[in-house]
Amino acid sequence: MNRQSDRHHQHDHHGHHGHHHGQDDAVSTVNAEKPFTDPVCGMKVSANPDKTIEYQGTAYHFCSAKCMEKFKGNPLAYVKQEKTEPAQPLADGTIYTCPMHPEIRQPAPGNCPKCGMALEPMMPSLEEGDNPELVDFRRRFWWTLPLTVIVTVLAMFGHRIFSQGLPAQSWIELVLSTPVVLYAGWPFFVRWGQSLANRSPNMWTLIGTGTGAAYAYSVVATIAPELFPPTFQMHGRVGVYYEAAAVIISLTLLGQILELRARSQTSAAIKSLLGLAPKTARRIRADGTEEDVPLAHVHIGDLLRVRPGEKVPVDGEVQEGESALDESMLTGEPGPVTKRAGDKLIGATINTSGSLVMRAEKVGSQTMLSQIVQMVANAQRSRAPMQRLADVVAGYFVVVVVGIAILTLLGWGYFGPEPSWVYGFVNAVAVLIIACPCALGLATPMSIMASTGRAATQGILFRDAAAIEEMRKIDTLIVDKTGTLTEGKPAFDQVVAAPGFTDTDVLQIAASIDQGSEHPLAHAIVDEARRRRLTLDKPETFESSSGIGVRGQVAGRRLALGNTALMDQENVDWRILGDRAEALRNEGASVMYLAADGRLVGLLAVSDPVKATTPEAVDALKAAGLRVVMATGDGVTTAKSVARRLGIDEVHGEVKPQDKLTLVERFQSEGRRVAMAGDGINDAPALAKSNVGIAMGTGTDVAINSAHVTLVKGDLRAIVRARVLSVDTVRNMRQNLGFAFIYNAMGIPLAAGLLYPFTGQLLSPMIAALAMSLSSVSVIANALRLRGAGTQVGQH
Repeated sequence: MNRQSDRHHQHDHHGHHGHHHGQDDAVSTVNAEKPFTDPVCGMKVSANPDKTIEYQGTAYHFCSAKCMEKFKGNPLAYVKQEKTEPAQPLADGTIYTCPMHPEIRQPAPGNCPKCGMALEPMMPSLEEGDNPELVDFRRRFWWTLPLTVIVTVLAMFGHRIFSQGLPAQSWIELVLSTPVVLYAGWPFFVRWGQSLANRSPNMWTLIGTGTGAAYAYSVVATIAPELFPPTFQMHGRVGVYYEAAAVIISLTLLGQILELRARSQTSAAIKSLLGLAPKTARRIRADGTEEDVPLAHVHIGDLLRVRPGEKVPVDGEVQEGESALDESMLTGEPGPVTKRAGDKLIGATINTSGSLVMRAEKVGSQTMLSQIVQMVANAQRSRAPMQRLADVVAGYFVVVVVGIAILTLLGWGYFGPEPSWVYGFVNAVAVLIIACPCALGLATPMSIMASTGRAATQGILFRDAAAIEEMRKIDTLIVDKTGTLTEGKPAFDQVVAAPGFTDTDVLQIAASIDQGSEHPLAHAIVDEARRRRLTLDKPETFESSSGIGVRGQVAGRRLALGNTALMDQENVDWRILGDRAEALRNEGASVMYLAADGRLVGLLAVSDPVKATTPEAVDALKAAGLRVVMATGDGVTTAKSVARRLGIDEVHGEVKPQDKLTLVERFQSEGRRVAMAGDGINDAPALAKSNVGIAMGTGTDVAINSAHVTLVKGDLRAIVRARVLSVDTVRNMRQNLGFAFIYNAMGIPLAAGLLYPFTGQLLSPMIAALAMSLSSVSVIANALRLRGAGTQVGQH
């Protein structure tokens, strides 16, 4: 039996995005990605010689050839903008990004240069109050709403009130609507100006143009009515549209308020995770006295007391005591977990019963909670492949809508009934207002933010949006054995003595030589000897023979402990216990032979217990239609034994890391969508190559870069939950995209007056504004349904 079993080491560096990098590579990658700002769109970019221009002695870097061409056409417009831009980060180092364009990142709040949407902090904070933009918009809305209501009433019934002096009505409407347009609508006109300056047409281009045209037209009609032909007269005065401009702005403000409130809920998952961390820890001083200290003052190696009912402050190891801990908030596992001396603790989990003394091992950003928060935040800001179609459409959307508005104006003006140009103007404004690229842009980011937050509460961490989309397509799952199907912690099974020796002799001699070994199998043997209170001799010499076992001298005897290859090298006849060894291997145990001075002393069996949740998980995976395949570095006999117990039909034993990679490639070449579940460095190439790499987060280091999905608890049942969530999320994204496309496909023709010949009705710009505002809100509301989805999946 190969002594060097397939144990894995989670703390090694793994590949990233499908490649295997060492530490030096990781450092060089970080250095290579020093961000520059594209002077045209404001995007953070890396230096690329093909997208760099030198102008007046300064190198400018661009995100695309399109931005580079814009810069070449008018460098002064962009150089000035970049030079005057404040680039000082805030004191707390917060980075702000756009929900629709996550590539936009800047160190201060502001508006997205692409879509005009208010930027949000990449990492929410528990301390932050209401969104400042939400507070501002609320104030503008409520202060000007009474004026909008009065202007609307005047527009509808004014001709009865002012029957003798109609021009006075226009002047009163001008006075009342101006604060609404210039105060309440000011943020919109600022964004409208930015969209033109950045040559990045967006939602605000349409709203600013529509409301600005309605207001400007009305002002001219009030001040100089003689400029208009008689056909523009309505009720004895030139028709004005102050109420349209005011109502559109008030409704757009209301829509923005609802949208900002809904968007704030997508960060609820991260805020709830941040809220799990306790504020203080109880530190035990060197003299045995205790003190409460802020969490930031806890250092690695500190001894901390965790009393019943308290939260574990940081990641660490139990030194004294025994208790049941509730880890459900991070792992999704409902039942409490018993912890004793030597067991690992996760920060922010709750100590339910006994008192514990722990040693701090990971603090600050290294704790599991911090890494989970970071992974969820990164996943929420990633782009879903499904969004590409919406991005392409949105790129041409505004230009097309403006074109349709112009055609609407001209079509009605030349061919419509009298007053044709009035109809043309009103319908053109309605077209500009009803179109909403925002609904298209928000369709998938909102679904991704809601589902990644939901997944985190179930112990599932997606690396990015693409992993969520891909997960539902998986039909083949390759699982590693050690640490994935099994506990990954070898436990002593039994000892078999050769004639002339006792079981105690064998265990005492083996544990004595194994004291010098770091191998997990050796630890299991030494721990068992200590449990039986055996006295161990100190090795005089010790030598590890890679892959076959250990040699050494103890109490004057030359010892060898390992597999049959080592026994053959030592000329020891191991066959007298060969049948017994094979029987133990058939039960899933790893077997080591022990020899002293060239004579067989006995054998020791160490087994790696199957996780309690694994049988149920394998059954659920097979029921979901997945082909489950085991691939392990362990011996074929041991692997088949475990597979037989779990009902896994396809087994590959004694595989090297390269063999796992080859297996993934073979299945993919057969047209299968492959997921690989593993827990360590020897799985990294296969994890990276598979369609979805699933890392077991058992332990405390969950940032396994090779994987697309990390299961915090290492419970395979979570794969079933992840697939269900993937199906729900993709369905939700399709609903959102479908709604956004259908809404615009129907709304724009309606606003243009396409149904007028059949119904005699036109769509008011005010109704168009209400529909536009509600479209974005409805997309977000639909996405937020995911926060409550799949609560029962795989939870028992």
